[in-house]
Amino acid sequence: MTGAVLDWGVAHAALGGNPKCGDCHVVEPFPNGGVLVAVLDGIGHGDEACRAAESAGEILVAHAGENIISLLKRCHETLRGTRGAVMSLASFNGTKGVMTWAGVGNVEGLLFRADHGIPQRESLLLRGGVLGHQLPALQAAVVPVTAGDTLIFATDGIRNGFNAAAQIKSAPQKIASHILAEDSKGNDDALVLVARYLGSDRKDK
Repeated sequence: MTGAVLDWGVAHAALGGNPKCGDCHVVEPFPNGGVLVAVLDGIGHGDEACRAAESAGEILVAHAGENIISLLKRCHETLRGTRGAVMSLASFNGTKGVMTWAGVGNVEGLLFRADHGIPQRESLLLRGGVLGHQLPALQAAVVPVTAGDTLIFATDGIRNGFNAAAQIKSAPQKIASHILAEDSKGNDDALVLVARYLGSDRKDK
């Protein structure tokens, strides 16, 4: 799927074929060439986990253009009294060519660089906590992005250290489906989102 500055794909599976998945995602454009990308994991699985994750997702869609810290705080307040959720999110600024990202909990985030002259892979620094229950000290990192850089978010239903390097030049949907098929633990809901930055000077036809 292609948006203003991103090409992206997602793959997910609910535990035991449950119709409700506690993992969900958001890809939401906002004015001035921005796109918010997030993966949320409701604590546990099933209906209650799904409701928690979707409630936070609705907040992100409604306020996609706000800064990352503000979004995390909004979600924390919304999820009080629920099971809570963990989340990693990234805001792409297509005008400035930067990405701001942060995570609370254990949704793994990796950024693969298209330019091999700089470190090929960067990892998101996660803060321990659960939105709705325990909000840690929040800090977002701002990094430059260039055309071809690829972001991957994966919930804890995917094995840590999944190997995406061999597939990283493939289409985002193919990468997401490959990781889900090869690295799903099979004992929890699982979701993988892959977003490739297309460049700040891209114009949709």
